[in-house]
Amino acid sequence: MKKGDHLFLVDGSGYIFRAYHALPPLTRKSDGLPVGAVAGFCNMLYKLIEDTRDEFEPTHLAVIFDASSKTFRNDIYPAYKANRLEPPEDLKPQFALVRDATRAFGVPSIEMLGYEADDLIATYARLAHEAGARVTIVSSDKDLMQLVNDRVDMLDTMKLKTIAREQVIEKFGVPPEKVVDVQALAGDSTDNVPGVPGIGIKTAAQLIGEYGDLETLLSRATEIKQQKRRENLIEFAEQARVSRRLVELDNNVPIDVDLDTMGVRDPDPETLIGFCKDMEFNTLTRRVGERFNIDVDAIPATGAHPPQADEAAPASAGPTKDKQVASRGAKGGVPGATPKGIDADFAAATYVAVTALADLENWVARARAQGYVAVDTETDSLNPMQARLVGVSMALVPGEACYVPLQHGAGDGLDFADAAAQTQIPLKDALKALKPLLEDSSILKIGQNLKFDMLVFRQHGIALAPLDDTMLMSYALDAGVHGHGMDELSELHLGHKPIPFSEVAGKGKTQITFDRVPVDKAVAYAAEDADVTLRLWHILKPRLVAEHRMSVYETLERPLVPVIVEMERAGVKVDKAVLARLSADFAQKMARFEDEIYVLAGERFNIGSPKQLGEILFDKQGIDGGRKTKTGAWSTDADMLEALAAQGHELPRAVLDWRGLAKLKSTYTDALPEFIDKDTGRIHTSYSLAATSTGRLASTDPNLQNIPVRTEDGRKIRTAFVAEKGNLLISADYSQIELRLLAHIADIEALKKAFAEGLDIHAMTASEMFSVPLKDMDPGIRRRAKAINFGIIYGISAFGLANQLGISRQEAGDYIARYFERFPGIRAYMDDTKDFAHKNGYVETVFGRRIHLPAINSKNPAEKSFMERAAINAPIQGSAADIIRRAMIRMPDALAKAKLSARMLLQVHDELIFEAPEKEAEKTCKEVAKVMSAAAAPAIALSVPLDVDARAAKNWDEAH
Repeated sequence: MKKGDHLFLVDGSGYIFRAYHALPPLTRKSDGLPVGAVAGFCNMLYKLIEDTRDEFEPTHLAVIFDASSKTFRNDIYPAYKANRLEPPEDLKPQFALVRDATRAFGVPSIEMLGYEADDLIATYARLAHEAGARVTIVSSDKDLMQLVNDRVDMLDTMKLKTIAREQVIEKFGVPPEKVVDVQALAGDSTDNVPGVPGIGIKTAAQLIGEYGDLETLLSRATEIKQQKRRENLIEFAEQARVSRRLVELDNNVPIDVDLDTMGVRDPDPETLIGFCKDMEFNTLTRRVGERFNIDVDAIPATGAHPPQADEAAPASAGPTKDKQVASRGAKGGVPGATPKGIDADFAAATYVAVTALADLENWVARARAQGYVAVDTETDSLNPMQARLVGVSMALVPGEACYVPLQHGAGDGLDFADAAAQTQIPLKDALKALKPLLEDSSILKIGQNLKFDMLVFRQHGIALAPLDDTMLMSYALDAGVHGHGMDELSELHLGHKPIPFSEVAGKGKTQITFDRVPVDKAVAYAAEDADVTLRLWHILKPRLVAEHRMSVYETLERPLVPVIVEMERAGVKVDKAVLARLSADFAQKMARFEDEIYVLAGERFNIGSPKQLGEILFDKQGIDGGRKTKTGAWSTDADMLEALAAQGHELPRAVLDWRGLAKLKSTYTDALPEFIDKDTGRIHTSYSLAATSTGRLASTDPNLQNIPVRTEDGRKIRTAFVAEKGNLLISADYSQIELRLLAHIADIEALKKAFAEGLDIHAMTASEMFSVPLKDMDPGIRRRAKAINFGIIYGISAFGLANQLGISRQEAGDYIARYFERFPGIRAYMDDTKDFAHKNGYVETVFGRRIHLPAINSKNPAEKSFMERAAINAPIQGSAADIIRRAMIRMPDALAKAKLSARMLLQVHDELIFEAPEKEAEKTCKEVAKVMSAAAAPAIALSVPLDVDARAAKNWDEAH
């Protein structure tokens, strides 16, 4: 950097929160991944780059993020920022995506453990100033105003306002160089900076203006005429000095990314478009395509961003295991930059390549002698059923690990100029040496998301056992508090940021698979994974005992892993011909709906365009009841269209029907054939074991848990899931398990009695509420009772029930009030549960699974209300999830004991799917139902029976 250059430093963390709060919630349509903050961030960054190009002519640009909540300031004052709330649950998965977005724009993404983003900004601003460059800090954060000087200003992009010396004086009453003194006196309740009681910004500015600086003021505090102010300045003098240390930014951070790497350049359009398409940002995709004159249809989505842990979007937990290659590239840092935050322990670690069989045998012998070993695999694919085993890493003690390269460059004719690559142990020999160790029941194998490794090893005939999984330990301890991926856990518990995958394999179009990574680079990356995992195990395992979570881990988490491994290996057969026939059928129905929609609209338009649909509904047809989004466009989401359809409007109903078919076609009938394994001819979905806070499993690649079953067309999708010749599919489904658990947990005698007697629970509820004899029950009244029964579990409001039943809000409210009158124990349960959650920050299932609710005491009324509803539902939904986990864990042994050869294939919420020989189907149904019905015992004696419906048929739909 040189004199005359202009550096733009973007406060990335500030951008994220501005983006999140400025826009309504937005999810990726294909899977429900929250992306609202990512969308806002991308649009803000794009606008910044385009708007400043000519007006400010920046030569250098970087986005600076906060790396973690704990910094050196917590060592000065432990209560610093202690009262800050956890980020909203739907924002947490977006932090990593925002960093991905930054890199997709070709902009450095910088952060450092132990320091706030403001400290890095201060350091870069100083260095640029000393080089003679101008600096613009893109932020409105008052804490950064202390940095303003003759060559450093700020830009508030929301208000299109430059903040220079004059604006700082206007804000604080003092020039920038005095801001820290004023803040030290006034304190800051947001960051929990104590300051001096009774002194605000205005008074602090007056005092500093009169005495010159903080130390002079404190030394002359006895001169202050106002008694209370004088006494406070004397009594809290040291507190003021501590506060100054807290608010003063550190401009001497030991940065490891040079200013010269921040040169402004155009992004690689294909990388940016691929990211935008992956996020389903259609408008921005088009704008970028127009900006670079590129056909966006020719560029595929990156596909590198699976859904994160989220109850509303139960899909992949994201990078829960950093052998997920695409996820490893999403960890931050600048290409070529040294990983940040590496502590002395990791810097002194010894990682070696094992390329001789004798050396591998020595490691195996040491592991046997010790009794445990951390194990990790590296592959060339994220699909364990198709992946080639590229190498294996092991760690025995913290700081000592090895990597065994097995198939680097195999079959590719690569020349790494790397001697180790030429002396790899033959795969067959290495596996022969490892197999006895990995299968030895006396040696504990430790891993992070070991399900992946176990699937890879099973492809080579190795059944790894026994195991300890650090991801599941973290999940048992801290579900709902944070993610459970290795990188996040490393930063949280070890203060260490592991090497990102992009550093060894590149990113974007130039990214290579791990088998093409030179062995010397692979060693540092892969051995570190095993080392980090072992260190995490040493921290998390004792916590399980100390925090009384061992039972949850030992009975609900760890034993499920081998069961899921076998389920994923089994897969399920799908008839491609049925899917093709359905796809054609859906296309014809969509065409008929399109014709109907055009007639109802009075014109042709893009039905998939919310903007055009909104204009027709509310501007041209003048339908009442519309609402606009923050962007000024008419809302045409499903809730709005449902409400309009309930009022008798035909066009919204037709559009809803068209949308439903379009989703079925694109998400299932067109997409499912792509997931059929070329070797097995079956679909092998992947189950995320730590993706939801309540213990429910999540299915991905593809997601088989969200196939609609409430519509006839949706149920047709299940007809494509079939049994192999000579077999039948068995569907075993818990009947109304959550209502049964509500009756047990809330101790509702009337409900418990009805379940015990096998009554129609919805008819019984209707009879209780509306005083109608069971024998004279009207189906419409029963339907209303059913809606309330299920709605109560999820905290349904009068507004929601009114929309669902097509009645007035007053009538819906009366129904809910009457329900609580007839079943007062439910209201007591809700109130008690909310009180417990507010006091403790968590709730528990009947089996002791703890579900944390970090935002339960949020000052945001909407967020607080959402978390209270989650608190009410979590013990019920979580207990149901625990019960089906217990059933799954017991099932293999029970089937084997009964000498049945059925295989468990799928788990879909409260349902298990099996494949069994036709001659064994009846007996299998009975055995499965028996195991599932008794799954709670002996740990919990439920006061209601668990009924299970088990049926066998040729396809899933007929069996369900």
